[in-house]
Amino acid sequence: MGRSGDLPRGLVERYRAAADVGPDGWPDDTGCPILHVDMDAFFASVELRERPELKDRPVVVAGGGPRAVVLAANYPARTFGVRSAMPAARARRLCPQAVFLPPHREKYERVSRAVMAAFRELTPLVQPLSLDEAFLDVGGALRRLRTSPARLGAQLRGRVLAEHDLTCSVGVASTPFVAKLASGLAKPDGMVVVPRTEVLAFLHPLPVSALWGVGQRTAERLVAVGLERIGDVAATPLPRLRRTLGVAVAEHLWALANGHDERAVEPDVAEKSIGAEETFDVDLADREAVRRELLRLSERTAASLRRRGLRGRTVSIKVRFGDFSTITRSRTLPVATDVTQEIYRTATQLLDGQTPPGAIRLIGVRVEQLGAGDAEQLTLDAPERGWRDADAAADAARGRFGNAAVRPAALLEP
Repeated sequence: MGRSGDLPRGLVERYRAAADVGPDGWPDDTGCPILHVDMDAFFASVELRERPELKDRPVVVAGGGPRAVVLAANYPARTFGVRSAMPAARARRLCPQAVFLPPHREKYERVSRAVMAAFRELTPLVQPLSLDEAFLDVGGALRRLRTSPARLGAQLRGRVLAEHDLTCSVGVASTPFVAKLASGLAKPDGMVVVPRTEVLAFLHPLPVSALWGVGQRTAERLVAVGLERIGDVAATPLPRLRRTLGVAVAEHLWALANGHDERAVEPDVAEKSIGAEETFDVDLADREAVRRELLRLSERTAASLRRRGLRGRTVSIKVRFGDFSTITRSRTLPVATDVTQEIYRTATQLLDGQTPPGAIRLIGVRVEQLGAGDAEQLTLDAPERGWRDADAAADAARGRFGNAAVRPAALLEP
């Protein structure tokens, strides 16, 4: 969306649900059942709970290799221009005094599950978008609890702070698109309410980059033809917009710019695939070293499947070479699996049999065609149950003692 300084003066404050005013002075939330809740600097905030002495210092969560990227930055670090997905080397140049912390994804997943569970206690209509954000449709809860959307948003913020010592920002609106914009403008640790009758007044002063689906190239194309604000897009005849962007994109953006968003909160959106990938610090020509990384990624992927109660039939690998050329190879299994060794065996067969030689920059493993893992189809050539039992025992040990408790011998440090 760009910097808040690019917004018309007073736009955010006009819709902010200020804590010192109280609900009676907040913007009208009638007909606004959609909440978008976004955790503030989630990964960094989770780390800071255990490092409170760093609270006022710039903190960046990133891997340690030369090709690592920033996974999260707290707000003191953001004042120096540090942003998520930025190369960690650039973040160090922008903010050399920052404290860099390694990521602990299993910790973030654990906190995320607890936060999402709190959301689902309020309404079953919760649609997570990632570990740190979700849409909620509280229309039914309003009748049951005899309250208002903004009050529910305030209650959620208070509960997340009390139970997890984390802050979140909330957008309250009549549609998902506007609610997501509102939560972004509420950051950090705030709530913005966009009255249903003022959607266009809220949207039209915003830059075109705020439209859902507008990336850098599309934004540049729109600005090049004189469409800098959402209001400019809304006022443009649709045939002209189609000629500029193509039919599908033009119609999508024109609808959003005019306040139309028919999407509903979908709590049961099925995951299409689960996987993991790794970029090497130095391009690897040693295929044995690549196979060890495939084992580690297969273990992570299989564990993720089991945690979600899923199995998948198609195993694929992604290989990026030193010249940045990228290929994918896949194989569909006769029976869906969540077993580490089955996934790893298929991945290595794809690597050895269908991948050309060359130094590898990135390797990834993904399992697709997912389904519920509670039923098991047996075949005459099915593998022995030993590996599945071993995975179950390893999961139990990791759940009790941490991820390092049990690992394949091939992944142990010399």
